[in-house]
Amino acid sequence: MRILILQIRNPGDPMIEAEIAAFAKTMRRNPEEFTVSSLLQDPPREQDFRPYDLLLIGGSGDYSATTNDPWIEPACESLRSAVNSGKPLFASCFGFQAIARALGGKVVHDKSRAELGTNPVWLTEAGQRDPVFASLPSPFLAQMGHEDCVDILPPDAVLLAHTERVAHQAYRLPDRPVYATQFHPELDRGGLLDRLKTYPKYVEQIAGVPFEEFTQTCQETPDANELLRRFVAEFVG
Repeated sequence: MRILILQIRNPGDPMIEAEIAAFAKTMRRNPEEFTVSSLLQDPPREQDFRPYDLLLIGGSGDYSATTNDPWIEPACESLRSAVNSGKPLFASCFGFQAIARALGGKVVHDKSRAELGTNPVWLTEAGQRDPVFASLPSPFLAQMGHEDCVDILPPDAVLLAHTERVAHQAYRLPDRPVYATQFHPELDRGGLLDRLKTYPKYVEQIAGVPFEEFTQTCQETPDANELLRRFVAEFVG
């Protein structure tokens, strides 16, 4: 399988390789199947997506989908091309927010709705009927780390899940193989903690407890980790 990860990370960020490893582990794929393209330095265009069977967008430790910096509109244009390419696309965290913005939704920075660690997620009625989400219990546990959230979904997006604090945790686009989650289905407990060691300020700012104490609250998330494999089975084969 040929898989393209669209990343929003600075050159040299250790999470570039760590993110590939996380997706590969959770999806049970060979890391050599993955290629990285930067939304910061050289956002891909529609023809650039043609060689790939699957598109992925992950998180970002240093950038926000709420910004008006010069890189954001070229990145959004690239994401619109990715959606319109017809390729199966799964986006998590920053990807969830950026696609929402690119397609006419609204993303806001709101620390009162920040989530970090392992949290329960509930399915909506649409989620309970969805071919990718329907096998999950409600609630299921998922790994999270965000201060931005999607206040308004893109037009026609179908809401699939929510948490107590955040109304929009997952959506899909009708008639297109595009799914997005605010949480991280590519991260298990160890993957989340390894990432937070790189961005320790988030534990202090959001959880408000020392890192070692925070680790005791984190759990494994096998149901959420199944989502990517189910997505591939449903739309890639």
